[in-house]
Amino acid sequence: MLERKFVPLGGALAVQGAVLEGHASLFGVVDRGGDVVLPGAYAASLARMAAAGGRVRMLWQHDPAQPIGVWDEVREDARGLWVKGRLLTDLEKGREAAALLAAGALDGLSIGYRTVRAERGPKGRRMLAEVELWEVSLVTFPMLPAARVAVKGAAGELAAALRAARAGLAAR
Repeated sequence: MLERKFVPLGGALAVQGAVLEGHASLFGVVDRGGDVVLPGAYAASLARMAAAGGRVRMLWQHDPAQPIGVWDEVREDARGLWVKGRLLTDLEKGREAAALLAAGALDGLSIGYRTVRAERGPKGRRMLAEVELWEVSLVTFPMLPAARVAVKGAAGELAAALRAARAGLAAR
């Protein structure tokens, strides 16, 4: 029988990886491609996925060959599409992503989707009224610059603790 032990850092360390959360998409904000997501755009897709027992995938840089974790919660709130999940640090790419998040080298979130219904809005912008959400990726450069990881669980806390310990030792 395989046994595992772990030490939770402030309750933020999940058994299988580092916890992260943030908005992957914001309503009413123009992205670099000129698109604007409208409130409710994800509702039907999320409902269909839940009814079928599916889940939104967590990918590395939109690469379907590189899943790096799981999204435990994906929902619309008043601001946009909010996600909360865990990096699987048993995977090499999951460990790399956790290290990059902890160092502040990466914090972008980006969605992969298919447009179901859109209309033209002011200035010819595409207003996304309904989309089929496939995945939310950790990325270096998100199409929507404001789509960022807001909370970096264990990875961020561990990095901060290591920096503080280093600073304490250097001061001696």
